[in-house]
Amino acid sequence: MYRLTEGALNRIMKGEEVDEPVFQILGHKKLASSASGDRYRLLVSDGILSNSFTMLATQLNDLITNNTLSEHSIVKIKRYAISTVNNGGTQRNVMVILSIEVLVPGHEIGRVLGNVNANNTRTEEAAPAATLATALRSNNQQNAKPASRINNPAVNHLNESLLNGGNGINATPIAALSPYQNRWVIKVRVTNKSPIRTWSNSRGEGKLFSIDLLDESGEIRCTAFRDQCDKFYDMIEIGKVYYISRCQLKPANKQFNNLKNDYEMTLTSDSEIAICNEENEGIPTLQFDFVPINTVEAKSKDELIDVLGIVKTCSDIQTLTARTTGRELKKRDIGIVDENNDLITVTLWGTQAIDFDGSTNPVIAIKGAKIGEFNGGKNLSLVASSMLQVDPDIPQAHRLRGWFKTVGATEESRSLSRTLGGGGNLNGPWLTFKEVEDNRFGHQDMPNMFIAKATVNLIRAENALYKSCPSEGCKKKVIDQSNGMYKCEKCSRDYPNFTYRLLASTNLVDWTGNQWATAFNEEAEVLLSASAQELGELKEKDGDTYMEKIGAAAFKSYIFKLRLRLENFNDESRLKATIASVQPINYKIFTDHLLSRINELSNIKN
Repeated sequence: MYRLTEGALNRIMKGEEVDEPVFQILGHKKLASSASGDRYRLLVSDGILSNSFTMLATQLNDLITNNTLSEHSIVKIKRYAISTVNNGGTQRNVMVILSIEVLVPGHEIGRVLGNVNANNTRTEEAAPAATLATALRSNNQQNAKPASRINNPAVNHLNESLLNGGNGINATPIAALSPYQNRWVIKVRVTNKSPIRTWSNSRGEGKLFSIDLLDESGEIRCTAFRDQCDKFYDMIEIGKVYYISRCQLKPANKQFNNLKNDYEMTLTSDSEIAICNEENEGIPTLQFDFVPINTVEAKSKDELIDVLGIVKTCSDIQTLTARTTGRELKKRDIGIVDENNDLITVTLWGTQAIDFDGSTNPVIAIKGAKIGEFNGGKNLSLVASSMLQVDPDIPQAHRLRGWFKTVGATEESRSLSRTLGGGGNLNGPWLTFKEVEDNRFGHQDMPNMFIAKATVNLIRAENALYKSCPSEGCKKKVIDQSNGMYKCEKCSRDYPNFTYRLLASTNLVDWTGNQWATAFNEEAEVLLSASAQELGELKEKDGDTYMEKIGAAAFKSYIFKLRLRLENFNDESRLKATIASVQPINYKIFTDHLLSRINELSNIKN
């Protein structure tokens, strides 16, 4: 039978170090949910005293949810940290358990060990869950005060201590940080560093950058403004480990911060950062919680996920103009697959899009990819808080590359996205225009969607542009009132402005025939390599250049997904074709399709 470490709780709460104490779990209670997820308070016993000022680090929550840490369990606390909370005006120590081993499950014990019971006068007074929940969450007024200078040599002389090999620095885990305790140094790995961003408003202008920090207990974001931005930006590198002290701790703004922590840090003029050059195997690298690509179908729009995939398609850089700011944007769409052979489009922006090289089919790991929806499909995009790693050195990535080399590179994938490498869901029959006509596609009780490799013969310049309602979601053509206002009959409103949209009549050809099709705004922008707004302004200012831009779209080939619909006009039935998606030709996929057709026509089985 395991013996409990009697008296250990009293010693720990007085600040003494106790090496791997053995306790009994008498119960647990979930605190009020916070932005960083559920937190659990434990009632533990050392055989003499019981104590409810004990918290389980959030990364160990699964021990509660899967009932591993059941009542009466005997456990060894392998690593813990002491934090301080304000309990009714009194500062109390809280033990935060960072690593724990279950020695004997509770059902094998079935009783309370030692002399601890509900009426024992030596039992620590149980803290209400609300008290701990409130104390462990930040207090806005408290956090508004800057961290005061302290006399901890490991903090005041951080860099001097490192010159002596780091002796004397006792790092505090991220999970134990508290706004009620300023005497701490954290030893953390930088997992992400944002570019420097600037702002300007009525209160002035400035700049900032943020870093995401990780240790074995959790993660936290740290932001530097103005002078601290200049001081620390160049010295901090992603992947390296640093000692950091004297930062202001405040509530995390979950509008811009998706890390699992109630707090975030701000560097101040007193803050110190020093690189750690000793062995850092205990400090983990970036932690991912990968989900299979096929699960994205059931997830909600705007949800953030971690995903791992290998690049199967990669489009060229596209240049867009932001409607609200008029700023030029660069984007690149890549198609990634996983071992289930499911494919989804990921959009990269800015410098990431410009610098990305998909020619070698790299494996990419993304933390915090944002789910989007488009025309019934799902896609992913990187946002400011997302982190991208190319060819990460992790077992899942090596396994995925092996699968791709042996299987995935040659098989056709199931796409979850409407767009693939620049546009196009490849689910559907590949047909020529002659085959579509012969099989009466689009007629009653016949299929109406097909995929074709075709070339743009011409785009009619007349009526290719129109002025639409500026209201989001409304695409109705507006009426010029000739008084500086534009009327939208659908919205029943007058607007002082409008938005250009494309509606291009396009003639497509392949080796068997031709097909007229309508390209709506997004598809037409791909064909014309310009946004509707750019083309509208060009038409107003330089008609000749506008016509040249329209003409330059001819004789370029793409993979099209087309939709046919039978319409009645003046008592006459006719087929109307719409371009559902358009993408640059992926010759690997197209060649696979051709080989499949050759085998089919030759009656050759793979």
